[in-house]
Amino acid sequence: MLTSAAVATALPAQDLDRARRFYSEKLGLEPVETMREGASLRYDVADGAFVLYVSAGRPSGAHTQMGFLVEDVESEASALRARGVVFEDIPDLEQKDGIATLGSGRGAWFKDSEGNLLSVFQEDAT
Repeated sequence: MLTSAAVATALPAQDLDRARRFYSEKLGLEPVETMREGASLRYDVADGAFVLYVSAGRPSGAHTQMGFLVEDVESEASALRARGVVFEDIPDLEQKDGIATLGSGRGAWFKDSEGNLLSVFQEDAT
């Protein structure tokens, strides 16, 4: 059943070298595997994985394509800003210092070098 399946994300990249540099320099992530004769990169994170793959298509950037669940969104956003990440102003969300408070927690959004919209999100304690 899908309820016990791991989830993985695949994100398009028009320039895989540029994307690799962004994920390394801005997010501090390194690929664990190069696949498909260099056409995709796999990254492992705490409870999942994602792949960047060469694609001629462009992401819309209009919706969150991948989110990182973090313990402290303010500290994570500050560390990302220090590495040059620019956070997005999301219409219809009230934000303070780029961080929005939602019903289930707080989050901030940014685009990668390829236009994919990513987030850092801290869930409220239950």
